[in-house]
Amino acid sequence: VQLVESGGGLVQPGGSLRLSCAVSGFTLDEYAVGWFRQAPGKTREVVACITSSEPSTYYADSVKGRFTISRDIARNTVFLQMTSLKFEDTAVYYCALSTTSNGRFDMWGQGTQVTVSS
Repeated sequence: VQLVESGGGLVQPGGSLRLSCAVSGFTLDEYAVGWFRQAPGKTREVVACITSSEPSTYYADSVKGRFTISRDIARNTVFLQMTSLKFEDTAVYYCALSTTSNGRFDMWGQGTQVTVSS
């Protein structure tokens, strides 16, 4: 099992980035995937999730209306489109997959740095 994030970088406030999470070993239509982030000195927090079926999505209040999670089943890749980026979005972003019955995310990528700075 492998989750590999990409797409992070340096962006100015108000800018956009698209993160990708390439998943191998699991098919996305069977497992939920989430994006999380951890800023320096802060605990990791959930940003957005997409379920295996339907699928349905969840967003943290801090990113609603600005971030969009989506997936490409054929490419087994999950995306996080981030727009109107703010200084406080600066963090390491991780994607994670849940194989557990209680929904806990137990498979993690290595993370990608997003820095919002002028």
